[in-house]
This record gives sequence, C-alpha cells and structure tokens, in this order.
Amino acid sequence: MKISNETKVGALTAISITLLILGFNFLKGKNVFSKKATMYVTFKQVKGLNIGDAIKINGLRVGSVEGMEPMNADMSAVAVSYHLVKDVNIPVDSYGTIDFPPLGATAIVINLGKEKTFLNDGDTLKGMESKGMIDDLKETLTPTIEKINKTLASLDKAITNIGNTFDEPAQQNIGKTLKELAATTARLNQLLEPGKGSLAKTLDNVNGFTANLKNNNDTITAVVNNLSKATREIAEADLGKTIQSLEGAAQQLNGILGDIRSGKGSLGKLASNDDLYKNLNSTANSLNILLQDLRLHPKRYINVSVFGKKDKSEPLMTALPDSLHK
Repeated sequence: MKISNETKVGALTAISITLLILGFNFLKGKNVFSKKATMYVTFKQVKGLNIGDAIKINGLRVGSVEGMEPMNADMSAVAVSYHLVKDVNIPVDSYGTIDFPPLGATAIVINLGKEKTFLNDGDTLKGMESKGMIDDLKETLTPTIEKINKTLASLDKAITNIGNTFDEPAQQNIGKTLKELAATTARLNQLLEPGKGSLAKTLDNVNGFTANLKNNNDTITAVVNNLSKATREIAEADLGKTIQSLEGAAQQLNGILGDIRSGKGSLGKLASNDDLYKNLNSTANSLNILLQDLRLHPKRYINVSVFGKKDKSEPLMTALPDSLHK
C-alpha cells in the first residue's frame, strides 16, 4: 500500500503540533502524564505569583500553578487553578497563602486543616492574604506610632493648661518641638506606605537583586567551579622543588656576595682594593697630557720636513685646563 505525500505531511504536522503543545506545557511547569487532580484557590490579589510556581505542603512541592482568572468583572478576587502531581489528602478546612521569600521563587503554601473530609478534583480551596515584609514592619511600628500620638496629645493638653506659666519664647520653642515631632511622624508613615515609601522601594530593589542572582545562578556556579579547579591545580603543583631550587640559588648568591665583601677572587679584589681605580685615573691623566702635548708640539714626535725643524721646547708636565668645562 503506497502512502501519499499529503498523508505523510499531515501526519508529521500532527505529531509536531502534539510535541509543541507538550513542550509548551512542560516549560510552563505542567506535567501532562503525571497530572492527578486540578483544584482552585481564591485570593484578593496575586502580586508576585506566576504560572508554573510551586504548590507546597510542609515544604514539599506537590503541584504547580496552572492558570489565573478573575472571578468576576469587578476584579474583587482571582481564582488560581493548580494541578497536583502527588496523591495527597487535603482537608476541606485547609487554606492557602502566597509565600514571598526574600530569596527564591514565589509559591502557594497549603496549610492543612483537621477535618476528615477531603477536597476532590475541581473543588475550591479558601485563600488567605499573607503579609509582606512592609506590612509586618508597619504592623510592628503602628503601636509605637499610636503611643507617640497619645503622648503628643497629652503634651499638648499639658502645655495648654500651663501655657500662662511660660514666657512667650518658651512657648514658641515648645510649639516648634511639637511641630517637628508631628512632621517626623508623618515622614515615618510615608516611609512605611507600601509601594510609595522609600523603604518599600528599597525592599523592591532587594527583591529585584535577588531575582537577578537567581537568574545568574548557573554563571555564578561556573565561576566558582573554575576558581575551585584553579585552586586545586595550584595545590597539586610540585611547588616544593621550585622553592628548594630558589633557596639553593639564594644561598649560592649569598656566598658569592660574601666572597666579594671579604676580598676573595677578582671581583672581591676589585670591590675592596682601590689601587686599580688610582692606577686607571693616573693612566688617564698621563694619556690626557700626552695627547695635549702632541696637539701643541707635533714636531717633537713626528720628524717630517713638512713641519720644519724639530721642536725642542719642554714637554707638558700637567694637563691644560678644559675649555669645555668652566
């Protein structure tokens, strides 16, 4: 039976599309072949959550986020669908929270309840809002700010009651102090405001930095491995022989320098005895006198008729002054 080219192309196209869908789902964190059940969890907001993020129970990954859709047109809540890859029993009174770790990816954490009735495929899990770092900090500082406000109110009341006791400059100083305290409190509230305050932006930058570290984890690992390899090669190198050779050469050099300082050998005699310097200096001086006398009285040394009769003047005994150096 002969199969036409059109049939072959169609079959190959169908296989390619199937592989493309499977690969796309795999990159999104979905495991088509090990899918156990699909459930839902609702949140008011899903800031930082992405498709493919992990679903964890007691720190163990049991599934991944499959999709996110608004529950209504008012966007009052978001339904997050997730599929389980393990057979786990989730009590109906369980609830989910979104975990925002300083280092690492965002995940949904399922906190198990105590009921004996369990969720089934397609059921919805209750979601609870988790507090971020800024909210925790603001919640911690809120009682302190309230105490400061109460203290300021008490001070204001006390100052009003005893205002006549102080003179006008003192009242102005106290009023200025209260204004500065109020301005400080307002600035503190601005710093703690999520999404707008400087502290909130700093924490966002920290999250971005940690995300960059996570994205470049492979590069950092490769650099550390190369450094470890280079350190191991240096440690395994035979440095003992090299150090011994250097020590032997240094000892020989010290011996040679000691002989020179003690006057042994030709270099020692040259370095310790100045007779050679004196003889060379005397020879150079005599040669200088001879050359100057030859220049001034050439007839004394060369008896040629071209210069006339022989010069019988006294020869130079000392060098003439150098005209080039004054």
